[in-house]
Parts: sequence; C-alpha cells; structure tokens
Amino acid sequence: MATKGRGKFVNRPTTTGGKKYDKFFVYVPTEVAKDSQFPFSAGEVVEVKIDVRRKLVVVGPAP
Repeated sequence: MATKGRGKFVNRPTTTGGKKYDKFFVYVPTEVAKDSQFPFSAGEVVEVKIDVRRKLVVVGPAP
C-alpha cells in the first residue's frame, strides 16, 4: 500500500494556433496512483483548488 509518495509539478509549454501557452501538470507517483485506495481514474475530470495553508486540493468528480 502506497498512499504517499513524491510527485512533481511541471510546466510543459505548448504552441497552438501560433501562440505559446503554458500547460501545468502534477505528476502522481505510479505506486500511489495504482494503490487500491487511490480515488481517481485516468481521464477523470476533477476540481482543483488551493488551500490557504499552501496545499493543492483535488476533488472529484467535478460538477
């Protein structure tokens, strides 16, 4: 069981229609994402918000 691990926040800039845009991703370690307690599925739409205590909160499914 791996309910905790080290992920990474990255920016992968992309060009669409001749304009450059930032794309940000949060990578979840495989051992965490494949744990039976992990609440999300690949491709699932989730709500992301910032907690005032410098925490990123992910809640799903999004409305």
